Amino acid sequence: MQIEDITRKLFQRGTEIAAKQGLILVDTKYEFGKIGDQIVLMDEIHTPDSSRYFIADQYEERFAKGEPQVQLSKEFVREWLMANGFQGKEGQQVPEMTPEYVNSVSERYIELYEKVTGHKFEKAPDSEDLLKRIENNVMNYLKL
Repeated sequence: MQIEDITRKLFQRGTEIAAKQGLILVDTKYEFGKIGDQIVLMDEIHTPDSSRYFIADQYEERFAKGEPQVQLSKEFVREWLMANGFQGKEGQQVPEMTPEYVNSVSERYIELYEKVTGHKFEKAPDSEDLLKRIENNVMNYLKL
């Protein structure tokens, strides 16, 4: 019952945040664990990997016309994989994504970030040492 209450509150808050940005939080998943007797929320929440969003001001019209909703989620990646013969079955290899497709995936994730947060996404310079950046971020986090 406690997890159900936490889940409902998280979904309500996510719905409120999405609505302020003109989005509908359609569905999501939350992952919980326990440390001792304490329930702990684990993994990301309300991201394109765990949630689906529709664009609010297009919803009614698209629904009335029987058109699919514009989805802001990772569903388009799943559809691409299936269209390219990959279904996650044992022994299958993930098809190679072109740099152009990888870039389009990044752009869609950035679009969702900007729509949900209302903030412009700032890319790190291409020249930046990615491993050093990760190390610095982890070290800064550990100092908290």
